[in-house]
Amino acid sequence: MAVIAVYSVKGGVGKTTLAANLAWCSAAISCRKTLLWDLDAAGGAGFLLGLDPKPKRRADAVISAEKDPAKLIRKTAVGNLDLLPADESIRALEVQLLSLGKRKRIAKLAAGLGKTYDRIVIDCPPILGETSAQVMRAADLVIVPLPPSPLSARAFGLVAEEVAAHARPHPPILPVLSMLDMRKTLHKDAREEHRGWPAIPYASAAEQCAVRRQPVGAFAPNAPVARAYSKLWTAIERKLASK
Repeated sequence: MAVIAVYSVKGGVGKTTLAANLAWCSAAISCRKTLLWDLDAAGGAGFLLGLDPKPKRRADAVISAEKDPAKLIRKTAVGNLDLLPADESIRALEVQLLSLGKRKRIAKLAAGLGKTYDRIVIDCPPILGETSAQVMRAADLVIVPLPPSPLSARAFGLVAEEVAAHARPHPPILPVLSMLDMRKTLHKDAREEHRGWPAIPYASAAEQCAVRRQPVGAFAPNAPVARAYSKLWTAIERKLASK
């Protein structure tokens, strides 16, 4: 079992779209039993997989140990892919984790879920704090989507510091340039500066995920962005295998 955290300190960089598509790659391409765990209160991961929240099921009950996570997990239309959804209740997740006083609560939950799943992909909230610290302790690999700009290296440095501060030994970190548009000079410069980083191109097919409520591989498997997700997933599997 491996836990892959998709984390960014900034919203609007394609984090949730990346998490949902990587989870699809794990389930559909690698044929691994996969769980997409949404810890972002916006609940975007579930939306992209065509699932709407159920009002009577509070996601924060999992963290407080009031409910078995298995009772909240929902099957998706994708074989091998399940979802542990988020909802408005986890907006107070930071306070909840601090009040519990258990520094490895998320890691313990992930370990339990790992008895059922080969891969757990966590869509993290875009914040620095107790939630991010706990995710870093649980993760085997941290994927960091970054906008193609001169600030990319600085944003990556912030994440690297966060990971190093809260997990020893800390998990490998893989930066990814997201929504790369090579028609823009700024993006071309960022790509030139970080040639060793994987890149996900800006594409209408990726935007269609939110319209169709499906990962791009399900409706446009030959699109360049779908191939980019697949290539990134292959790199992730290799990195995990080399640990």
